[in-house]
Amino acid sequence: MRILKFGGTSVGTPERILQVIEIVKGALQKEKVAVVVSAFGGITDQLIKVSEMASSGDESYKDLQIEIETRHIQAIKTLVHARRQSGVVAEIKFLLNELEDILHGIYLVKELSTKMRDFILSFGERLSASIIAEAFKEKEIDARFTDSRKLIVTDKNFGNANVNFTETNERIQKHFINAQGELIILPGFVASTKNNETTTLGRGGSDYTASIFAGALHVEVLEIWTDVNGMMTADPRKVRTAFTIPEISYEEAMELSYFGAKVIYPPSIQPAYQKEIPILVKNTFDPKGKNTIISGNAPDDEKPIRGISSMKDIALVTLTGSGLVGVTGSASRLFNALAKIQINVILISQASSEHSITIAVKEIDSELASKVIYKEFKEEFKGQKLDQVIVEQALSIVAVVGKNMKKTPGVAGRLFSSLGRNGVNVLAIAQGASELNISLVVRQIDERKAVSIIHEAFFLSETKALHLFIAGSTGLIGKTLLSQITKQFGSLKENSAIDIRLIGLMNTRKMVIEPNGINPESAQKVIEKADTKSSLDAFVDEMISQNLRNTVFVDATASQQISDKYEEILNANISIVTPNKLACSGDINYYKRLKKIARKRGAKFLFETNVGAGLPVISTLNDLIQSGDKIIKIEAILSGTLNYITNNVSKDKKISEVVLDAKEAGLTEPDPRIDLSGSDVARKILILARELGYELNMEDVDSEAFISKECLEAKDISEFFEKLKAYDETFEKERSKLDANDEKYRIIATLEDGKPKVKVKTFDKTHPFYMAEGSDNIILYTTNRYNELPLMIKGPGAGAEVTAAGVFADIIRIVD
Repeated sequence: MRILKFGGTSVGTPERILQVIEIVKGALQKEKVAVVVSAFGGITDQLIKVSEMASSGDESYKDLQIEIETRHIQAIKTLVHARRQSGVVAEIKFLLNELEDILHGIYLVKELSTKMRDFILSFGERLSASIIAEAFKEKEIDARFTDSRKLIVTDKNFGNANVNFTETNERIQKHFINAQGELIILPGFVASTKNNETTTLGRGGSDYTASIFAGALHVEVLEIWTDVNGMMTADPRKVRTAFTIPEISYEEAMELSYFGAKVIYPPSIQPAYQKEIPILVKNTFDPKGKNTIISGNAPDDEKPIRGISSMKDIALVTLTGSGLVGVTGSASRLFNALAKIQINVILISQASSEHSITIAVKEIDSELASKVIYKEFKEEFKGQKLDQVIVEQALSIVAVVGKNMKKTPGVAGRLFSSLGRNGVNVLAIAQGASELNISLVVRQIDERKAVSIIHEAFFLSETKALHLFIAGSTGLIGKTLLSQITKQFGSLKENSAIDIRLIGLMNTRKMVIEPNGINPESAQKVIEKADTKSSLDAFVDEMISQNLRNTVFVDATASQQISDKYEEILNANISIVTPNKLACSGDINYYKRLKKIARKRGAKFLFETNVGAGLPVISTLNDLIQSGDKIIKIEAILSGTLNYITNNVSKDKKISEVVLDAKEAGLTEPDPRIDLSGSDVARKILILARELGYELNMEDVDSEAFISKECLEAKDISEFFEKLKAYDETFEKERSKLDANDEKYRIIATLEDGKPKVKVKTFDKTHPFYMAEGSDNIILYTTNRYNELPLMIKGPGAGAEVTAAGVFADIIRIVD
């Protein structure tokens, strides 16, 4: 035999009730079945409200009462054929008239006792079960409504009555022995005293009813039908990658449910648990979908944890002071004081020093708890043996549950390091000796993020997700980066288990943030159609408030305003990837501060493309230093732009033409004067110097421009090109002399003895710099290890494709 229980959402509409009937018909073909049902979805809340309105003298309670009546009568008209409707309506009307009379009486006396409240609430399940029984009959199933109040006996603790199992089990067994094979439809949640006074079984009462019947009848399986596919590894509203747990132990299920997994209510499954009856949790709206079996012999999972749950609106209340140390009974006094005013302690954490006791309670109870504690320990506070009671609100508890944790070393380390890397601060921790549950308290704003981080760390460790926010998404580098992500998106996910989620885009005119993700392929269309005007402050604020794990901010601009935001972004534990050189070559104190914050917050600040575009210039330098090598000298062609210009100027192609070509090809900065002045190269050698530990600023770089001062001082780019055209002849005279000697101009950055320089030099064929082709960069590191023959890095050092590729590589490096 099986007991099938259907919750309020499962029987919320006539259409859903018909679906329930089909499920039960399928079960009846295999074995004997009894059905427990809840009130129609939302009716219990309406009954609470209508009774409170009546007791407060609000005459409009009648409107709500009529609404409740109409819903039930309408359900009959939909589910029952016209030839039988009048009889069924009359039966249900009898119950509804009784409810109307009771509410009128409450309205007159202006009083609502807990006893009367229980009686009013019982109408929800009794009406539902009666109508559903009639609906079964319409489908030619011999069904009979049986009032659970005649079978479940409780004490007089109205609102949360305690079951007398001896008498209850005897009544249930006797009733089912005498049943003539019909399908029994039972209202959940309701019971009665020995004197036939209606009681209710409290929260999770319908599950409890089903569990009581299952235990009394020793059924093979108890089925709980709800609106989700069983118990899940996490709340799917918080973690989109959550999945159904196939099998779970009673203890694990109760732990997860206690801390927020709302599929079942822990006390409600006790009767089935005690009789070791498996509980099958299924989805009414997906009967053939995945489900969960809760039992005493759930197999060990290969994962150390079974699931994660969380509960919000929590407060921590901490009692501190030396008067607690070594004093027997302090904890007992605290808990007894709270118990007297019925404040439930959810979590306890106490340091081994005994200098403090921290408890977690519902936030709504925290202020009262604080007052009661002060009152209980008033003598100790007077004697200054205790310091204070600290209340911290707006918190959440996250519970990590799994019986395998006891057998798996390093679970706690993995848990807390994952949270720490993502900037989630743990305020309190509790773990029992059984190691079935590690509970931790975090800020409520971090709850979703914490659950996602833990879920990824333990269930999706093979897949690593990154949430990208890109500034400059329609610029040359930004567009190229998005194109590269589009091409590699599927391959990265399939072959490298990297899930890149594009969340935010911004250019100088518009911005868009989509928490569910933006398809990289349609990113340009999305930003074009965006309605939100671009605001850097709003973009950064929203990125921080999204509080997503593994968030990366990509600055694909050359904006000082954006680079000034780096400190705020890193402080929010958001990693930064950027080709923008302004932050790393600006004020030395800002640069040092950014590096320090990144280390402190566990965020990454990656700017490989600041020097050499996609070439591994900075990473190689850091590898040399970290492996113990000493850098003696750096000599480098660091401007792919200038190298392109010097390689392409000829007697047939003037310098003004080549510079214009380079600008149109995206090889120069938006203002080519930055390249031609040598300041861009100066920034790059300065960055390398700083990476070596030299505390230098731009004014410390001895820098020489490639073209005349007059060209560089043009008022705008248009005038600059005019003056550069006038400079063509002068430049060609100097260049032709070099050409005659088979030499070439090169703009060389050097760093030796802590002195950075940028100079225009000439080289013949005997030097590697002469051979630099196109937009190549060449970097020579002379070190203790690479002394006679310097370490050389060579390759394209300019262009959107290679720069975007370098940015992309930094993004992937964050995952690794």
